[in-house]
Formats: sequence, structure tokens, C-alpha cells
Amino acid sequence: MSAPENLSTLVAEYWEARLADAPLYATAIGDRRFDDSLSDISPEGRARWARILEDVVTRAHRIPEDGLGNEDRVTRSALITEAESELAYLRCGIDEWSVDPLGGPQVSFLNVESYQTVRTPDEGRAMVGRWRAMGPYVDEYLANLRESLSAKKVAVRTCVEKVIGELEDLTGKPEAEWTLLKPLALAHEDWTDEERAEFREGLTRAVSDSIRPAFVRYLERLRSEILPHARPPEMAGIFHVPDGAEAYRHLIRVYTSLELSPGDVHETGLREVARINGEMAALGNEVFGLDDRKAVLEKLRTDPELHFTTRDEVAAKAESALARAKAATPKWFGRLPKAECVVVRMGEHEEKHSTIAYYRRPAADGSRPGSYYVNTSAPETRPRYEAEALAYHEAIPGHHLQLALMQELTHLPAFRRHSGVTAFIEGWGLYSERLADAMGLYSSSLDRIGMLSYDAWRACRLVVDTGMHARGWSRQAAIDFMHENTALAMNNIVNEVDRYIAWPGQALAYKTGQMELIRLRDEARRRLGPRFDIRAFHDVLLGNGALDLRTLAAMVEQEIAS
Repeated sequence: MSAPENLSTLVAEYWEARLADAPLYATAIGDRRFDDSLSDISPEGRARWARILEDVVTRAHRIPEDGLGNEDRVTRSALITEAESELAYLRCGIDEWSVDPLGGPQVSFLNVESYQTVRTPDEGRAMVGRWRAMGPYVDEYLANLRESLSAKKVAVRTCVEKVIGELEDLTGKPEAEWTLLKPLALAHEDWTDEERAEFREGLTRAVSDSIRPAFVRYLERLRSEILPHARPPEMAGIFHVPDGAEAYRHLIRVYTSLELSPGDVHETGLREVARINGEMAALGNEVFGLDDRKAVLEKLRTDPELHFTTRDEVAAKAESALARAKAATPKWFGRLPKAECVVVRMGEHEEKHSTIAYYRRPAADGSRPGSYYVNTSAPETRPRYEAEALAYHEAIPGHHLQLALMQELTHLPAFRRHSGVTAFIEGWGLYSERLADAMGLYSSSLDRIGMLSYDAWRACRLVVDTGMHARGWSRQAAIDFMHENTALAMNNIVNEVDRYIAWPGQALAYKTGQMELIRLRDEARRRLGPRFDIRAFHDVLLGNGALDLRTLAAMVEQEIAS
């Protein structure tokens, strides 16, 4: 019999393969070795990555738990969970036919310059190499769409129309205005004239000769081939795609880390929506003197005084909320990240069809802070009362606190510092919105209404995501349900529903994770009584990476017992 495989060796091999397969991800976390390349999304490339994942899962299962310490047992479990989830997602094949207005190449490529820094001539040459690779990547992306179409797998019309609009906006602008050429504005005073000229010519030609023509081809094929066959919005869910029902069950497992049926998730969402609606009615009466919850929602949506008037106001509110949260965190957390968090306004190329905000983690090498990206477009549609809950979710004590701290857990293997289960990551973000209330961070009862609206929004996700993808709901039915049960503006509701259409199952992670974190906290407080320490509890949650919810529960149980 052969000797048992070394866990650390397998973990290192997996992580190296993961970074090589996802070069943009490597750059984003600060590993600059793959700056000149992009993922291989060809059928051969996907098959190769699937074989690697299958091998990792098989070898990890062969490592006996009996000979491992507690930390290594957690690492083995986390490795199996991550590799199996990657494999399940890959086999669902969504990226082969989805046309994504939020994360497709027409958006994601334009964001690369914001995290791929260029400090040396070698980094400049790597950027030119990556920019040149973008054209062939888009062509391969399009080839996958066309092949999937022959198998009757095609995106929803509204998503295709949005991407067509994005491509029309982009290709209608002079190349000099593209964010892909922003690095040319850097001084690079320590470079020679020849090096600067080489970089300028290389980047300019990559855009004009590779990227722009590929985006034009993509636009033309979307119009002529994909759009005429796209699914109508009445068939919004993966439910209507061949093998979609089975794929959705796998995606629930991928994003929640739990074995949940679509029916159970749907019913949980309905119960949560009803509970939060009761809280909203009571607080709405307190703030506005209105007895009817629908009247409260109508006022929240339509009263101009409750909305911003300028982009600067949106950004300023984000800044002030972040500053207040930074000052309060030491009383609630024993361990805090070293990396800073800054507010960044979302770029023009993505703000129109993007979500309200998002977070980008810092570079592991300290070269870039954590960034809270806020959408400042159409400020008159941005409610003042939602801004604080949004900041606490995306920045502090939410994603920045969790993700930046996770990267700094140097005693953990790299894959546990830089990746993890969506239900934990997004569950923590939503947990933070309610935690901020306990921390006294909300400026007024009106801002607490924003917290309730956001909680209802995530509860609605359980209902509308399963509604569309497992029960055949139309896009309009999902929009109507969100409008009935949240105070979100209609433009945000529409963008959100289209996000759920493009990313089946991902929206389930937030509420599922939040509910489990609250359950674990309440259980620890009940059993420990006066010995319960919220700082110690949070350090346990954030001190082990983004674990699957079952492993996390076992770890909290162990801490309580000890």
C-alpha cells in the first residue's frame, strides 16, 4: 500500500493550478505571475480544468482524517468543498450560454486596469500581452454561445439587450476614452523613452487591432444570431434550459454549501419576508405616522427629500458611514485587518446596468487597499436611508472586515485565505447590516428603515430566485414581488432581477448565510450566558476563512464546549 498523500502538497498543487486557470483572479489578489494571460474558456480548456478538479477531489478523499490535527481536518474539508463546488459549477455550463450584463467581458475587461498596476517595464509588457489576449478570448466566448445555441441553451432576451446596449455605448466612443487605455496616462518617470513608447504603442495597438474588433464582432453576432433566439422574459429561469432543473439543484449546493431543496428555500423566503414586513410596518408607523406598510413603501420610493440629488452626496454619505464604522469596530472585534478600505465611485462603463455597490478586496501584497465601489449614477433614484446599510454590508463591518482579515491569516493555506464559500462571505455581509444596528451605527430610525428594506430584499431573493429558476416564474412576476415587498427603487429592482437571471442560485447565499450566523450567535449566547463575549465570537467566525456552514457550526460548537 502506498503512503498517504501529504495534505500540504496537494493543497499547494491545487492552488497553483487554480491561479493558472484564473489569471485575472490571481492578479486581483496580488499574484503577478500571470499578468499577461487570461483563462482558457475553450471546451478543451474547461475539460482540462475539470480533470484537475476531479483529481484533487479523489486525492483529498484518500487522505485519512485520523492522522490529521484539527486544523488540517478543516483544511481537508475546505479543499474538498471548494474543488467539488468548482467542478459542479463547471458542469452546469452556465458560462457557456449566459450573456451577462454585470460580469461579461464587456464589463470585466474594462475593470482590469483598476487592479492591474503598471510600475515597471516588465509589468507594462505583461499588460500589453493580456490586452492582446482579450480579442481571442471574446471570440472564444462568442463561439461557446453559438455552440450552446445549437443545444437550445440560450440567454434571456432582456440580458442580451442590455449587453448589446453596453457594447453599443462602448464601441461608439473613441478608443482614447476607454478605461483600457487609462494606464497610458501614468508618468513612469523612471522608464526610458523607448520603454514608454513601446508600452504606448503596444497597448494602443492591442485595443485597436484586437479588443475593439472583437467587441464589434460580439455585438454583431448578438444582434444577428443570439437575440433572435433568446428566451422571452416569460421564460426567465434556468428551469427553461435543457437540464436546467438539475443544474439549479447543484447551484443551490454550490452557493449555500447546504443540501437544500428549492421548495424549502422558497418557503423560508416567504416566512422571512412576512416577518420583516411586520417590522417595517411598525417602524414605518414610528417614523412617518403611516399605518399601512404599502403607504410607507410608496413614500420611501417617491418622496424626493428621501433621495439624493447629486453624485457627490452619494459618495459623501458612503464616506461618513465608513468613518463611523471604523471608529466603532474595536469594541466589537478583537482582531482587525491592517489593510485600509476606501470609497471608489463606480466607472461610467458599468454603472448603468450594475448593482448599487460592490466591494473589491485589497491586494495581498499591500499594494492596493480594499475598495468600496458605490454606484452614483441617477442620484435621484438613490435613497438616502439605504446608504448606511449598504456601506456597512460592503465595507465595515461587512466585506472589508471579513475578506481583508481573511487574507491576513498567514497561518492558513493560501486557498483558505483567498477563496471560500459564498454563503459565508455574503452571509457575513448581510449579518453586518443588523450587527451595525446593535453597534449603534445607524444615524436615525429612518436609516434603520433602510436596514429593514435591505433585509427584506435579501429575503425576497430566496423567493424570486427559486420562483424563476425552479417554479417557472416570469421576469415580471419576480419584479412585481420585489416591488411589493421592498422599498427598492424600480431601476434597482430591474437590475437585481436581471442579475438573478444571469447568476442562478447566487442570490440564495446571503439570507441563508445570515440566518445561520445569527443562529450560531444566539446559541453561543444562550449556552455561555454571562461568559459570552461578542468580540471573541466574532474572532472565531472570522479567524478561519470562509468555511462551509456545516464546518463553521462544528467549529463554533467546539469553541463553546471548550
